[in-house]
Amino acid sequence: MQIATELSDQIARYLDLATAEAKLTAANMANVDTPGYRAVGMDFEAEMREALDDVARGHGPRKVRVIEVDGLIARPDGNDVSVDRESLNLAEAQLQFRTGVALLREEYQRVMDAIHADK
Repeated sequence: MQIATELSDQIARYLDLATAEAKLTAANMANVDTPGYRAVGMDFEAEMREALDDVARGHGPRKVRVIEVDGLIARPDGNDVSVDRESLNLAEAQLQFRTGVALLREEYQRVMDAIHADK
């Protein structure tokens, strides 16, 4: 039996987006020495707004829109990945993920408390 609430679905989408952000950051870091590679990312807030709308409409998850990051300084080989920037992005994605897990744990505890309220 699967128990889900609208909030748990919203938090699940949040976790999916945090994971996608970490994967994009990992891809950037993996290509730090690839000539001509341009850093990619996503607009987390815009993606989250759309994910919340999708949950409200009962739609399933959609693919994250990946965008090239503007305004980065490119090295002579054309690569614009900054390990410092990517490290900060990864730390942020990890924090977002941990926050999402904590929120999901609280939501499931609330549901379990409601189920066991009769006892």
